[in-house]
Formats: sequence, C-alpha cells, structure tokens
Amino acid sequence: MVIVVDRAKPATAAMENKQKDEQRLLVYEYMPNGSLENHLFERGSNVLSWSLRMKVAIGAARGLCFLHEAKDQVIYRDFKAANILLNSGFNPKLSDFGLAKEGPKDNRSHVTTQVIGTEGHLTMKCDVYSFGVVLLEILSGRRAIDKTKARQEEYLVEWATPYLRDKRKVFRIMDTKLVGQYPQKAAFMMSFLALQCIGEVKGRPSMPEVLSLLEKVTIPRHRKSRSRGFATNSSSKRFLRHPN
Repeated sequence: MVIVVDRAKPATAAMENKQKDEQRLLVYEYMPNGSLENHLFERGSNVLSWSLRMKVAIGAARGLCFLHEAKDQVIYRDFKAANILLNSGFNPKLSDFGLAKEGPKDNRSHVTTQVIGTEGHLTMKCDVYSFGVVLLEILSGRRAIDKTKARQEEYLVEWATPYLRDKRKVFRIMDTKLVGQYPQKAAFMMSFLALQCIGEVKGRPSMPEVLSLLEKVTIPRHRKSRSRGFATNSSSKRFLRHPN
C-alpha cells in the first residue's frame, strides 16, 4: 500500500502515524506554493505570469516524459492541475500516483484495463490527452469542467476547440487575468499543440514530442504581444502544421 502525504503539510506527522503499521510511504518534500490548481482558479491568489505558466507546463511535461520513457514505463492516469505541486521556485513536481499503472510490455501497444465496468485500452496517449486539457487550463485560466459557466462554456475542451486552430481567434480563450501580457504567436502555437493533444488517439504526439515543442517556444522580454516565432525541428513539424 502506498500512502501519499498531504501536499499542503510537512510529511513528519504522517510518517509517525504510519510507522507502527509498517506500511510503505511515498513522501514529498514540502511544496510551499501549493498546487497549480490553487494559482489558476482560487480567488485572491497571485496571477501566474506567462513565463511562469510556461515554466510549469514544461516542467510537468518533463515529469510525464520521465514516466513514459522509464525502463519500466508508467502511465500516470491522473494528470491534472491539482496534482502538479510547486516548490518555492515554481518548479513543478507530479504527485498522487494512486491511479498509476505500468505501461504495456512484450511489444504490446496498450494495457487492457477495466473502466467503469467495460473493457478499455490504456496507452501513453491517455496522459497526452490529459496534458492537453491542463495546457488549455493554463492558457485560459478556466477549469476543465465548470458548472458555474453558461451551458455552452461548461466543458473547456468543447468550448475552446473551435478557437484553437485560428490565430485570429485564440485571444478568445486566453486568461483575461493576463491582460494581454503574453506573446501572441507563442500563445497560438501552444493552443494548436493543445489541439493536437486532445485530438484523435492516432494523431496525438508523444510526450517527448510535446516537450520538444514546448521547449522551443520563445519567451520574449519586455514585450506584450510579439514573439520572434516558434522554432521547430523536422520531427515535430507535423504536429504544428496549420490545418488550413
């Protein structure tokens, strides 16, 4: 049994309570900046700048890549803003591995798993989809599901998708708390990458490909709306080719 220590409190008390039971512990360092969820959605929290949002997105992508490329591959299965914890330098770390599952073995393409009473296929691309959803949350400052919104805006993926492929419309999904303080071209490339991640399974990039693209987003200094571009290499261009 794996016990995940409360993300908001030091681990000492939890360790002491469980020592007598001789159960295994997964202990995290204290993360003073809480979770990404806190910063994106809680009222009164400081607004994350564009550069910090990029830093968190890239760091979280590296975490998923580490799991996917390990010798014994791991499918995380619970990638969400609440499970992305931030240390004092806003470096992200993934938490809560209660749903994690070993990846496919013996050259198989998927893991067979039981999902709500039916048999399903579990692959690394499930994590890629979840990453795409969180990327949309980072861009928009909206929750994946928000019942307080108008009916047509309750589900972030459904609401945002029509705007993601058109650079003239991407501003409609951007977090208003950023008050335009982001490079427009980079925001478009991020939104289009999110679109690829939430698309059909066969067309989704792998997490290493996602990470490679994210690391090439230019973050200009002292500019509100311009970017020198989004560099790509030959292996990643197919995921950033404009659909029109």
